[in-house]
Amino acid sequence: MLDILIKNGLVVDGSGNPGFFGSVGVEGDTVHVFRGESSDLEATRTIDATSKVVCPGFIDVHAHSGLMILTEPEHHPKVRQGITTELIGVDGNSYAPFPSHDDFLAFMELNSGLDGSPALPGTWSSVSEYLRMFDSKVAVNIAYIIGNAPLRISTVGWNERPASDAEISSMRAMIREGMEDGAFGLSTGLDYPPGSYADTDELVALATEAARHGGIYHTHLRNKLGDTFLDPVKEALEIGRRAEIPCHLTHFYQKMTHSGSAKLLLELVDGAAQTQDVTMDCFPYAYSSTRLLILIPEWAFDGGPEKVKEVMRSSDGRERLRKEILPRSGSFTDLMLTNFKQPDNRRFEGKSLAEIADKMGKGVVDTICDLLLEENLGISYVSPGPSLTTLPAFITHPRTMIGTDAVLLGEYPNPRTYGTFPTVLSDYVREEGSMTLEEAVRKMTSMAALRLDIRDRGMLRDGMKADVVIFDPRTVKSPSTRHEPKQFPVGIDYVLVNGSVVVDQGNHTGVLAGRALRHGSALH
Repeated sequence: MLDILIKNGLVVDGSGNPGFFGSVGVEGDTVHVFRGESSDLEATRTIDATSKVVCPGFIDVHAHSGLMILTEPEHHPKVRQGITTELIGVDGNSYAPFPSHDDFLAFMELNSGLDGSPALPGTWSSVSEYLRMFDSKVAVNIAYIIGNAPLRISTVGWNERPASDAEISSMRAMIREGMEDGAFGLSTGLDYPPGSYADTDELVALATEAARHGGIYHTHLRNKLGDTFLDPVKEALEIGRRAEIPCHLTHFYQKMTHSGSAKLLLELVDGAAQTQDVTMDCFPYAYSSTRLLILIPEWAFDGGPEKVKEVMRSSDGRERLRKEILPRSGSFTDLMLTNFKQPDNRRFEGKSLAEIADKMGKGVVDTICDLLLEENLGISYVSPGPSLTTLPAFITHPRTMIGTDAVLLGEYPNPRTYGTFPTVLSDYVREEGSMTLEEAVRKMTSMAALRLDIRDRGMLRDGMKADVVIFDPRTVKSPSTRHEPKQFPVGIDYVLVNGSVVVDQGNHTGVLAGRALRHGSALH
């Protein structure tokens, strides 16, 4: 007898092939797929999926959940939009390995406007110890990728200088050990110091080590490089080519402020793909978000978190910052702040930086510095991001999969935190018809699993793991907006993780069935 039988649904198995009428059975943590009628099958529980789509659980290939999920393990914003697996450790900003706990704490503070600084349920230093923090303790599965920032901090330190040959060898050894523990590759965030202090040759050396163990190179581009348009992409592709590693361009789109053609960006990728393995991910929103600290120039971080605070406190430092700080997109009027902890500052939640500066009676740069110092660097922001005119070309591109890039902080997070995957289904499939249902599901499931080399998820096939989503294609959507972002999707009726029902008729059951997924030899 089956544990669960999902009957009478349109089974879209994640392969990209046409959906078919059938049923999905769950036995333990695996699935069995049945075409046609299933009246002769018995199960402890039966779910009627008439007029619904039954598909694999969605895989988020860009998640900033590596700390917050440990203190908020039910993970409502993600699992309620059908996400059953997340890739964490992205943007070079990961949290293992960290041989020094003091360095870990300093890095957590530095990055607190992106990944938070919660009270953690334990400590760790290695990738193996970190992954054990997730097993059967969180709602979704976790795949982990090693960021270059902890590698650099642990060997080179916090200073802006080239890594020596010996230091690069040490970083390679850390990658090797981390991937033997189950990591899926190497990530970089080349706008975030100290990881951004790594030059191209250093990154090639690290990526080469990741390639030796079957990993990928997952990169947030060095957006300040050269022409700030094509040159960042060229560097990423060069690293992938020289290291002979699959190159994944994360949150890849044309910025609203770019005057160049999106066609040129995509032609660059398509040209490279003739001779190397290249993929990308994107999200369906016109808003970007990250830590407010990203506005501070890289030189100010030379020495670590205490150095950047010293710069912001000093009159000379502020004078230089006033000359150099600019909005990354739009204007300071378009840059909305969130994640305030100090009681007096909570009145600024959701307000623009320009408005806050006016209320404080200060210039914008002094406002930035004062707030960051008061909030221990932990402020996030939402601002204009992708160009909506060209975004569909990136979302629908055959090499693109879906990533939320969700920042789980503050009262006004980016709406993509709550609505990325339902929005693809509602806008791109149902409303605009720019993708078939089967292709959209493939982008959100098997395409991501194949990219990461996760071989037992991403498709509904006999013996695969029972990560399953049931949704109504007629009603699925996200009501989340910039000004009311914390709204759960509608039309996502059931979500199963490893055979356990985590979302039941739209409601979270509280079940924590997620696992830390381990790559390669760590599986055995």
